[in-house]
Amino acid sequence: MMGSGDGRFGSYQRIKEPITVTPAEIIYQRRVRLLDLARETGNVAEACRTFGVSRTRFYEWKSLAERYGLEALMPKTRRTPQLPNATPTHVVADLLTMAVVEPTIGCRQYADRLDDRGYSIAPSTVQRHLVAHGLGMRSQRVARAAAITLMTTGLVTESARDEDLFGFCLATGGPGELICLDSFYVGNLKGVGKVYQLTAIDVFTRWATVAIVLGPVNGTHTIRFLDQVLKHYRRLGVGVRAILTDNGPEYVASGFRAHLIKKNLTHVRIPPRSPNHNSVCERFHGTILQECWRPAFHRRHFTSIRQLQAEADAWLTRYNNRRKNHGDYMRGRTPKYVLDSFKQNKAA
Repeated sequence: MMGSGDGRFGSYQRIKEPITVTPAEIIYQRRVRLLDLARETGNVAEACRTFGVSRTRFYEWKSLAERYGLEALMPKTRRTPQLPNATPTHVVADLLTMAVVEPTIGCRQYADRLDDRGYSIAPSTVQRHLVAHGLGMRSQRVARAAAITLMTTGLVTESARDEDLFGFCLATGGPGELICLDSFYVGNLKGVGKVYQLTAIDVFTRWATVAIVLGPVNGTHTIRFLDQVLKHYRRLGVGVRAILTDNGPEYVASGFRAHLIKKNLTHVRIPPRSPNHNSVCERFHGTILQECWRPAFHRRHFTSIRQLQAEADAWLTRYNNRRKNHGDYMRGRTPKYVLDSFKQNKAA
């Protein structure tokens, strides 16, 4: 994510780069390195000769980066062309329906059934569409049918257990039973430094708490943040029982673990290299990045941690109380609505 340089202040910050794995990212990294080299050497002509780029193209990229941020240098993806002889969408929909209704037959049988409905389609084309939707093998179709049965009727089979087709989902029986903690790199802000966000979210209500700190994050930061979280949930009338974290050094530190024992909290650690087991925090980080930080960095220049914390707190007020969450679990509810409903039902 971008730092404070959005073009209005004549500078831009290098973001923490992901591993380059696609041609678009390779092009993006090359453009960013060209801008970096020109800024470091102060010689635009020499930098352009090094990368084999014209100065006209350089200034186009520089203008884009200063106006919209470095992410504007990412090549635009092309829309998949709609070929004139492509299989109609409604035919593909009928095929996918048959694939889960009758999962044990093969592509020739599916082609015959489509032919009975008036659709002339080759078995090879049928197989291609099945593979594209993850249903190319019989075991995949059986597992998908079993998972749909599980979601609609509650009937659990071995296929439904073996195939995690609907992803990983955390669930608890009430507020405070499990609080997810995670760290999120906000960016290297000019005049401030490397900024990190500590996040705590209640699995049951999705009520979120955030603290902004200067990195790198260590056990002292997480201990202080944990005390803030416990105090915050206590004001809400919620008692915390367990904490879920990843295996980052700030969460496996002996001081942090000792503090959890002192507070009588159970420490649940996700398996290594399994961020989906902390999906509640991971999804929230995407939300706050798109709805809070990116718009904020294009509106104003931040010079202190206090300003960043105030920005986050203002956004969290809306997120916890008024913003409807349309995920599969929340279904249009707000964290405050879930919390208030639980208290009312418990009182009744």
